[in-house]
Amino acid sequence: MVDLGEVRESRLLGLVECAKEHALFIYTHRRMAITADDVSLEDIFPVSCHFEVVEVSSPDELAIVGADTRIRVSFQQEVLALSLPFGSHSRFFLGELNKAWSDGCKSSSHVPKFEWLHKHSKTTGGQAVIKKSHVPLGVRMSLLQQKTGKALRPEKKGSAEEGLRSPVELERSRGPPIPESEGGAGREGRDDMVRSSSHTPANKAQMLAMPKFGLRDNLIRCELLKSEDQYTTSTHFSFFLATYNVNGQPPKESLAPWLSCSPSPPDVYCVGFQELDLSKEAFFFNDTPREPEWTRAVSEALHPDAKYALVKLVRLVGIMLLVYVKREHAEFLSEVEAETVGTGIMGRMGNKGAVAIRFHFHNSDVCVVNSHLAAHIEEYERRNQDYRDICSRLQFRLLDLSRPPLNIMKHNVVLWVGDLNYRISDLDVDQVKELITKNDYETLHNYDQLKRQLDEEAVFEGFIEGEIQFQPTYKYDTGSNDWDTSEKCRAPAWCDRILWRGKNITQSSYQSHMTLKTSDHKPVSSLLQIGIKVVNEEAYKKKFEEIVRTIDKMENECIPSVTLSRRELHFQDVKYMEHHTESLTLYNDGQVPCQFEFIKKLDEPTYSKPWLTANPPKGFLAQGAQVDIDLEVFVNRATAPDLNLGLQQIEDILVLHLERGKDYFLSVSGNYLSSCYGTPITTLCRLREPIRDMPLPTVRALSKGGENPEVGEKPLGIPKEIWMMVDHLFRNAIKQEDLFQQPGLRSEFQEIRDYLDTGVPDSLPGSNHSVAEALLLFLESLPEPVVPYSLYQQCLDCCSSPMLCKKVISKLPQCHKNVFDYLAAFLRELLKNSEHNHLDVNILATIFASLLLRSPTKQDLAEKRKAQEFFQHFLVQETVQD
Repeated sequence: MVDLGEVRESRLLGLVECAKEHALFIYTHRRMAITADDVSLEDIFPVSCHFEVVEVSSPDELAIVGADTRIRVSFQQEVLALSLPFGSHSRFFLGELNKAWSDGCKSSSHVPKFEWLHKHSKTTGGQAVIKKSHVPLGVRMSLLQQKTGKALRPEKKGSAEEGLRSPVELERSRGPPIPESEGGAGREGRDDMVRSSSHTPANKAQMLAMPKFGLRDNLIRCELLKSEDQYTTSTHFSFFLATYNVNGQPPKESLAPWLSCSPSPPDVYCVGFQELDLSKEAFFFNDTPREPEWTRAVSEALHPDAKYALVKLVRLVGIMLLVYVKREHAEFLSEVEAETVGTGIMGRMGNKGAVAIRFHFHNSDVCVVNSHLAAHIEEYERRNQDYRDICSRLQFRLLDLSRPPLNIMKHNVVLWVGDLNYRISDLDVDQVKELITKNDYETLHNYDQLKRQLDEEAVFEGFIEGEIQFQPTYKYDTGSNDWDTSEKCRAPAWCDRILWRGKNITQSSYQSHMTLKTSDHKPVSSLLQIGIKVVNEEAYKKKFEEIVRTIDKMENECIPSVTLSRRELHFQDVKYMEHHTESLTLYNDGQVPCQFEFIKKLDEPTYSKPWLTANPPKGFLAQGAQVDIDLEVFVNRATAPDLNLGLQQIEDILVLHLERGKDYFLSVSGNYLSSCYGTPITTLCRLREPIRDMPLPTVRALSKGGENPEVGEKPLGIPKEIWMMVDHLFRNAIKQEDLFQQPGLRSEFQEIRDYLDTGVPDSLPGSNHSVAEALLLFLESLPEPVVPYSLYQQCLDCCSSPMLCKKVISKLPQCHKNVFDYLAAFLRELLKNSEHNHLDVNILATIFASLLLRSPTKQDLAEKRKAQEFFQHFLVQETVQD
């Protein structure tokens, strides 16, 4: 967004490369740009060495750390004010822009002429203006506001140009760049694109996360981290942590008794909500009016004796987290990131899962997690699995793109709040209430599932929870302090919890707040005193200069080298959607620190095959240090089809490169066990035996339309695997509550997959929820969906006409039509029992439409709604009978 006095205008911007030269292409656009006709090329700015980007902010302005950042762009005598959206994607764009600028300025052999740009002013009817300057050419940017969409690039056939669209968000980076070492004087002290225009004296160590691109910078970073105690001191700051499951209710009362209960105002607030909105619109489209309502209620209830700035808000369906900081501390926060992970059905639905915010406060990294784990007293193993999924899948992208993403546990301080849903076991309702009446929380706590799992180190290893001296926070009759009097009469439980992980942390209070009666839960709060590392300016400068001198002596002509513990890795019996990991150790036996990275081979898009990843894929290794590298094989729906047919094998060669050193080659091999998951419907209909009992050449021949010479029978009407799962659900789960909405266990999915692939054991294993999820995953894995891609658009076009919808289905290949009709008939049977299973047409249409009618590209919201409308016609009995 460009600020022109009182006017703010939006544009699209692309970074385009041709012949090792870069330029910024500026486009005007209609309000809802969809096709190329909706955008017009307006300006072209060559990227050279003479522009500057500076962050500007008023000291009187209430800082919102996670909000848009105002930037001043200057070129020669021209100055422009820009408003940049917050987030990692825009930082990635600026990182690429920085790299383009840096590469252009470094090159001594190539003088940029930008002759290739002139043809674009001609192709746009002379509207585009190519900005010129004295040689060398300069650059100015008129805006950096983006919409999501495909990369914009000039449409010129045969062109060698490469475009990069600026992403949606940009994070504000506070704190000055690191002092320039002696070798950088010729660069005018500018290696970072975004510099702070205000002085932040206590945050010089912010350099540890600046976007640097060299071994020397990593050496400095590593040495500074090792010597951190020499230039930082621990200062205590108060963090107020809060969690509240609001049961889909709007705010009906002041939150001050909860959020302003501490005698003095805390330095930082971390406020988590669950079940913010229980509507279907929130569940399926992540859209809710509750977000601004509860945000406003929180802002109005913060401690009255201080002014607070909103750092960041993040929400996933009904799970929301807000972080506030005292206004005077806002300048010491940086690297703010937010991420979400859904752990609902198929591992994606956001009714359960977590949201997280991480930030750099002074010189400490802090991560705050708010989670809502699986419900029901017997599902503690599912809750454990949710926790492990959140820890493994939630990763933050850093400002320094040369460094791998950070997971939750890679922070100095981790604060975890939420409705963890652990219940009280082995006591009936009356026994629980009797202990509560006696205030015997210590005895009651011994029956708490979370305590037992903590004691067994099954979850939250390394975390601490304070002593519980308050009665359970669930379940109450809404609007009262009375225990649940509904028909289910659930036993009270401490569902709502707060834990922490890190050093130098003490808890001042841990309590529930009984005066709030909006929900069937009671809110919980904890006040922590956390030791945060604060930089001593003089000590930092002295240490920095000492490190630079040492590195200058060390760098000379030493060539890095490493020893690998193994160079051949074999993965035995790889299965669909099952992680397989092999590790190797990298030891730095050279005389200098080294920087390593797995690099892509010639003519290959990435460093490895899509089913293989290395963790970490790159890194820095101090002299005499070692690192364990995990190579993980994971076959998903994208890679399974070719592996199932033997068209691809588990084979790859990885190239491990040392900067200023040599390359090392690692051989990866393995065997893949074919699965019905990822195998086409038509092929499965020709297989009367489990797929793993069939020779690969036979399966491959059948996939091409041939006949099985060993079985002289016609194909099955539907794949036997679909029949077995649906038949199991029809016989056992027709009245199952929350079917297709509550996830199963991963271990049970693996048992179900193995049964379908081998026929062993004699009957289908797993709970009803696990079988239901296995069916959904099966439909998702089909290389060609039940409704083939070729008919997808026709389905959307006729979605409002039941007759036309039936006509499209009649065009399906026979096996596909049989599967479609079979599934629709089963779902109609489920709807006849909606009084028990709580399913309705909207829920089933939303879940199954996205699987049966998959788009060849990513579905937008309008397409999703049309697909659901299409499938709804087949769930209504009247439509089917017409």
